[in-house]
Amino acid sequence: MSDHDYTSEQAQADGLFIIHAMTRADAIAHGLFVEAPRHLAHEAGFRVPVAFTHAAWQDCVAWTDADNTRQNTHQDLTGRLWDVLCMSRLAITRSTGIHAHVTLHRIKRDGRSHTPQLARLVVEIGPGDHGEPVITIMLPEEG
Repeated sequence: MSDHDYTSEQAQADGLFIIHAMTRADAIAHGLFVEAPRHLAHEAGFRVPVAFTHAAWQDCVAWTDADNTRQNTHQDLTGRLWDVLCMSRLAITRSTGIHAHVTLHRIKRDGRSHTPQLARLVVEIGPGDHGEPVITIMLPEEG
């Protein structure tokens, strides 16, 4: 999923019809995107709003006390978020385009994993609802 609206001109050229265009704010309000807390994103070096797709958030950030008990390991959501933000920021500094590829290790939230496993994410900078720069972090298949 991307922030970019598909313009009516593009749709007509492709023989498609737009039924509904969703804004980034709509996607956040409906839970399709999860906004990173601005203070934490800013501390990690981001100067523009950062949001995750729901799938990327669930795969690499989401964690509860119940997960600690179920998986017999200690993690917390803020620490996981910080790790993803820092690795994403690093990937951006190494990228020359509007996309950056992030590789990191995280403990899967599957009820049984204890050791970190490889995860891949894509970071995209694009226009927000009013043309302002925004960052979206997503799974590779969502890009």
